[in-house]
Amino acid sequence: MPAARTVLLTGAAGGLGTLMRGLLPAYGHELRLLDANPIEGAPDAITADLADKEALREAVRGVDAILHLAGISLEASFDRILRANIEGTYNLYEAAREEGVRRVVFASSNHAVGFVPRPAGESPLAPQALIPVETRHRPDTLYGLSKCFGEDLAQLYWDRHGLETVSVRIGSCFMEPTSVRMLSVWMSPGDGARLFHAALSAPEVGHSIVYGSSANTRLWWDLSTARALGYEPQDDSEQYAGKLIAEQGELDPENPEHAFLGGHFATDPPQWPH
Repeated sequence: MPAARTVLLTGAAGGLGTLMRGLLPAYGHELRLLDANPIEGAPDAITADLADKEALREAVRGVDAILHLAGISLEASFDRILRANIEGTYNLYEAAREEGVRRVVFASSNHAVGFVPRPAGESPLAPQALIPVETRHRPDTLYGLSKCFGEDLAQLYWDRHGLETVSVRIGSCFMEPTSVRMLSVWMSPGDGARLFHAALSAPEVGHSIVYGSSANTRLWWDLSTARALGYEPQDDSEQYAGKLIAEQGELDPENPEHAFLGGHFATDPPQWPH
């Protein structure tokens, strides 16, 4: 498909959404903003919840693609995850189908495979094998489970309705990494915009699953499917490694938090419902 012109950006008031609001227009995308919360300085933004089916129909009407970043991004009770991440994503796909939108870029997560052991090797700079996208789902939380649902929903809508999706298993997208683990999964905001642009504009993606990170020296997963879209990461977390390792030490294979791709989500997930 040609480069998307009008893109509905859901979750536009969130951390990642705020970053993409500033970066994606440079690639020629005109953004239509949607969030459950008002967006300061954006009077034309749509304030609506993903449970509002009529508002979603109106929001997607006439757009060329959707970048779906909305939802709960940490662990929460099942009821909250169900409403926001599962039912909300379904409602968005139904609105897209009904309005004839051709493509969704779905913010999946590394936590969809969070219980996969992290790559082993002689050193953090030389893992034995990168984790492929074909790795079966092993969610580390209810949050991760909701991302598995989103990926499977995307496959269903491609197979049954011809609605294309690129599911991006995002690592951590911040201005700079804040932990030694994040050195392996970090995606700079600039590379995030490059990846989302590639996912929005690449031809014939069907349902593609890609990992979302920069070209990190300590990379854990295979970026080949992302590169196949035209993604060319330009950043590397290694510039932050010295400071973080001096403060926190290297990853310890005996530490359960360091044993899995999902980090502490797999051992002590935040906001786990009791």
